[in-house]
Amino acid sequence: MLLLLLGIIVLHVAVLVLLFVSTIVSQWLVGHEYAADLWQNCTASTGNVHHCFSSSVNVWLQSVQATMILSVIFSVLSLFLFFCQLFTLTKGGRFYITGVFQVLAGLSVMSAASIFTARHLEWHLNSDYSYGFAYILAWVAFPLALLSGIIYVILRKRE
Repeated sequence: MLLLLLGIIVLHVAVLVLLFVSTIVSQWLVGHEYAADLWQNCTASTGNVHHCFSSSVNVWLQSVQATMILSVIFSVLSLFLFFCQLFTLTKGGRFYITGVFQVLAGLSVMSAASIFTARHLEWHLNSDYSYGFAYILAWVAFPLALLSGIIYVILRKRE
């Protein structure tokens, strides 16, 4: 049972790290001497000097920002609730609340990545850009968060 709890906590922390990195790092779109994320657009000029400007104020980009922040909040809240329920839940009880918040985190990151996928062409019309690693990490965090949430719902507390 201890190994199962440790595995679940490691999975949850891995999801949290993926969510934090994908929300913070400036690598959602990358190109030659260019990187963009949810918060700023950076271009590298001669001598490795980076000029960063605030991202556009498109409504769809603000919804991506909001849903990524919500996914981080839901996942942190889920981890906190898991530890609270671990010590207060009666024997045989299920971790429903923890699982629901973790599934909400997964659905939020999926929504953010889907909106970004569908709408980023409105933001950058040039086609020599590709998706960066932070965008890919957001998509990797989606199934892991859902898996973690489902495991929490199935999990029963034992002595």
